Amino acid sequence: MEGKMSWTVADAVDYKGFPADRSKTGGWMPAALILGIEICERLSTMGIAVNLVTYLGGTLHLPSSTSANVVTDFMGTSFLLCLLGGFLADTFLGRYKTIAIFSIIQTLGTGTLALATKLPQLRPPPCHGSHTCKQANGFQMGILYIALYLIALGTGGLKSSVSGFGTDQFDEKDEKEKSQMAYFFNRFFFFISTGTLMAVTVLVYIQDEVGRSWAYGICSVSMFVAVLIFLSGTKRYRYKKSLGSPIVQIFQVIVAAINKRKMKLPYNVELLYEDTPETSRIHHTDRFRFLDKAAIVGEGDLERNVGPAAAPNPWKLSPVTRVEEVKMMAALLPIWATTILFWTTYAQMMTFSVEQASTMERSVGGFQIPAGSLTVFFVAAILITLAVYDRLVMPLWKKWKGKPGFSSLQRIALGLALSTMGMASAAVAEVKRLEVARATGASATTGTLPVTVFILIPQFFLVGAGEAFIYTGQLDFFITQSPKGMKTMSTGLFLTTLSLGFFVSSLLVSVVKSVMGGSNGGQGWLADNINHGRLDCFYGLLAVLGVINFALYIVSAVWFKPRKSKPVTLQMDTIINGSSTAENKC
Repeated sequence: MEGKMSWTVADAVDYKGFPADRSKTGGWMPAALILGIEICERLSTMGIAVNLVTYLGGTLHLPSSTSANVVTDFMGTSFLLCLLGGFLADTFLGRYKTIAIFSIIQTLGTGTLALATKLPQLRPPPCHGSHTCKQANGFQMGILYIALYLIALGTGGLKSSVSGFGTDQFDEKDEKEKSQMAYFFNRFFFFISTGTLMAVTVLVYIQDEVGRSWAYGICSVSMFVAVLIFLSGTKRYRYKKSLGSPIVQIFQVIVAAINKRKMKLPYNVELLYEDTPETSRIHHTDRFRFLDKAAIVGEGDLERNVGPAAAPNPWKLSPVTRVEEVKMMAALLPIWATTILFWTTYAQMMTFSVEQASTMERSVGGFQIPAGSLTVFFVAAILITLAVYDRLVMPLWKKWKGKPGFSSLQRIALGLALSTMGMASAAVAEVKRLEVARATGASATTGTLPVTVFILIPQFFLVGAGEAFIYTGQLDFFITQSPKGMKTMSTGLFLTTLSLGFFVSSLLVSVVKSVMGGSNGGQGWLADNINHGRLDCFYGLLAVLGVINFALYIVSAVWFKPRKSKPVTLQMDTIINGSSTAENKC
């Protein structure tokens, strides 16, 4: 019996619901099938996002500000829907069904987009002069929105579950499989970068030189093939049971605290309710004391629910550990709020920066670089920064400070600073571009300006290097500083900064368009033709907001107190009992 049990994974089952056989389920082969879904998702989403603004302006004849908002709203919704996907996976569907359902939805979305860009009835007629451009009508835009938001829905469901389901294929309690899991994360991020790189080079080139419908058709077919490959591994996957949504647990604490808002806290915190095992408890803190009222024992609170796992009603009474978990999540919010603006500046790399590139000289020899492919410098900056940091900065920092690299808060600070410098660089480059436009008299046309597109490289490199620091810093911060049972929730919180960053970009564009629409001789900062506008002022505004935001972040980082590890006596107890100290520190 002991020999047989060693071949099963304790907390996982197979597709029939039996304990998962270690020799027949999990490992690298099922994980590789899951990675195939991720690379196709990145190929589709990024391939559409980085070059969509040129289609909206050049083919559908939308104003530049409207085109930028369509792209940022699409990307923002994609990341926001990760919360919905995570909630459905944790509460109802499980990760496997969530991936299967939402990948099919994304396949339908890319197929619809291929049709929308192929059929002449779904786009306005071409321009026949500078004053005869007809914008896309409501029906044409409606079909486009249906396609884009089907893709956004599919992306949200996939991103919330792919990485988690991939790690489910490895047993953390087995040393060999635990080391394999670390390699899985490396390969996971490599596949994301590979998908993005293919999107901004090969797919964008096909869109511009062959046809958008062909490019989007490739996305749809590749996604469909990836779904079939994913489903082929059904018998090989390991499945883990859902533990419930952390969102519900947070609301339970908040509701209980509100209902008991008039009750006084006891002088001794030991009188607060606690039913968590000693080894898993989180000790009481004095922050956000209002939430402590959720742990006050009121009349009738200790009446047990009916059932095998009888416990007090969690909507009326929460243990101290659950309250402290909510406090930990609340303490993350100032850092969360001050990282949103980075993704607002990031959004400009896929909208106005691409529009800038479309007006500039992009020839290298006899090859014309697609405007959307300029984001390859953005991806290159990420890869170069990560390589230099890993191979050069970390060893030097360890020798100097005795620590393996910068802390998560320091990396976030670097990302914010670099993005602000990127916006300042973008403003300088735009001043140069506008000077050339005015000098050549091209401001009244949409022709190519005699200025090289490579003056935009610094802004792509600075913001790209900033993403390398802030993405890894945020991910590290939100995972390590969140409760053990809410790490999926904290990852979702991190992804909402991306979502809100895109939405803030849309809001900022609308506000600037409204407020500054009458300036610059009636054209405004964000004119329909960027040669008539003052995009440099908009970039300058983002740089100023970046400086203010950076100061607020420093204040938030100083205020934030990282969670301290448990007392030495408790650590010694867990060692004696055979538990892992590292797990308790988490």
